[in-house]
Formats: sequence, C-alpha cells, structure tokens
Amino acid sequence: MLGDSRALDPLPSAQPWENLNIDTRRGSAGLGIALLIAAMCCFQVGASIAKGLFPVVGAAGTTALRTGLASILLLVVWRPWRMRFSRTQARDILIYGVSLGVMNLAFYNALKLIPLGIAVALEFTGPLTVAVAGSRRPIDFLWIALAVLGLLALLPIGAGSAAVAPAGILLALLAGACWALYIVYGRRAGAAHGGQTTALGMLAAALLTVPVGLAESGTKLFSGAVLPVGFALAVVSSALPYSLEMIAMPRLPAKTVGVLMSLEPAVAAIIGLLLLGEHLNVLQWAAIGSIMVASAGSAAARDAKALSNQPDREFGRDPTT
Repeated sequence: MLGDSRALDPLPSAQPWENLNIDTRRGSAGLGIALLIAAMCCFQVGASIAKGLFPVVGAAGTTALRTGLASILLLVVWRPWRMRFSRTQARDILIYGVSLGVMNLAFYNALKLIPLGIAVALEFTGPLTVAVAGSRRPIDFLWIALAVLGLLALLPIGAGSAAVAPAGILLALLAGACWALYIVYGRRAGAAHGGQTTALGMLAAALLTVPVGLAESGTKLFSGAVLPVGFALAVVSSALPYSLEMIAMPRLPAKTVGVLMSLEPAVAAIIGLLLLGEHLNVLQWAAIGSIMVASAGSAAARDAKALSNQPDREFGRDPTT
C-alpha cells in the first residue's frame, strides 16, 4: 500500500492532469482504462516484491527502503528547502508525513500475516470512510452497510475467516485509518505548495520509518543483494505505476477513475494468488467484493461537479514519485 499503499496524489496543486482537457473519445478512454489497470497491477506486483523482502530485511526494513529511496527522489525533484510555510502548514505537513509513514509500516506488517487481497480490501475502509463522511444521502448508507458487511465477513468470528490473523486485520485497518488521515491532512498541507509538500511529507515518513527499519535489519539494508531489489520495489511500486496514471488521468472522467480504482482489492487478490500462492475462500472473495461494490458505489454517486474539481482525491495513494 500501499498501498502500501496505496491511488493518486490528493494534493490539489500536485496533480498535473487537473488543468488538462479530459479526452473521453472511445479510443482514448479505452487506453486510459488499460493504463489504469496496468498501474493497479504494478502497485500489487510491487507489494508482492515487498513481501519477498520480508524474510531478508523484515517489513520495517522494506518500508525503510521504499520511503527512503522515494524521499531522496522527491527532494531532488521538488527542492522543498525553497518553501516558506506557516506554523499551521508545518503541523499539517508533519501529520501528513507521519500518517504516511505509519500507513506503510502498518500495511507491510499486515502483509506478513494476512493475504494481499484481504489487506488491500481492509485498507480501503479508510478512504471509503473519508468519501462518505458527513454525507446525508440515503444511498450512502447502503455503501456503508456493504462495507461493514464485507469487514465483518473478514473478521475471525466465523468458520470461513478463522484462518485470518487478528493482528493482521488490525494492522490493515490501522493502515486504512492512516490513509484517511493522510488524505485529510494531505489536502490541507498541499493546498498551497503541492509537490514541495509531498517531498517534505515523504521526508517526515522516511525519518520515522528508516530508523525503525535500521533497528530491525541493520546494515542488511545496504547489502548488494538487497539494494537492487529495493530499487526495483521503488520503480514497480512508484515510478512506473504513477507514470502510467499520469498518462491515464486526462483520458478518463474522474468518476470513471474512482469506480475503476475500486477494483484494486480484486487485483490484489489475483496478484496474491498468482505470485504468492495466496488462496482465498468463497466468503473472503465475497467480502472483498462487498467492499469493492461499496467503494465503486460511493465513487459513482458522488456529485459530478465536485468530482470535476478534485478528481479521485478521496482515494489518493501515497505520492512516492
């Protein structure tokens, strides 16, 4: 998610496609859909690569590699030392960065204990909560009910879910809660400075996660066998999928993006099956489907005008490019 987490940068001035004209012609839209699905696959393949690093450097070490490399890249690109900000903005940036760091730590630690598809589905409860928070529309209560049903089906309270580690569930939900905080404070912090805020937020995340990773793995993080894999993780989880999304975004209406990105838990479950051999039972697939429908329904039902002004921000990923 991360979504490891985890979608698009929610910072208003950090979205280069906002000022582009959306081309919804059939061919262009079809390419946009294909690129967006490819990006989702890249994110989940990256999570699979991360899971392969866990036996060597642990979840915290893997998090340190991703956030550390990403922060270096962002600092070079955005040069945030030229930024001037108020005390309130500094507070928002700090909360934004800490929530990003904890989100990655929690998500990767969840992946040690539960399948990828389940972890991503549980993490989606965070942005879904932000999307429906404060709503009074009757239809939104349907999406909330579907999300709750999916969540209950994944909890270890019945025979179908008994094999899912409770600690992994709690960690994935913690990642989702941090994702929600990241979205809220990311909007506030990025309102004026966009990409520079992103760089400072990632630096804060790295300052939190890298010491934890060093404490867990020590100098293994700098070994010749680990660094190339860490670089591949940064590319597959960050540079490549975000580049694909940058190309896809102008080609699709924001509502379409929100609905498509609701497929991500299923993509994660399929990638987990193919690359990690993680088999889910029927109840778990149904639970993931319930959360996906809730996410897609919430995205589709949002006001079209609001969507055109802030495309897909309720489902923003950590901006590691």
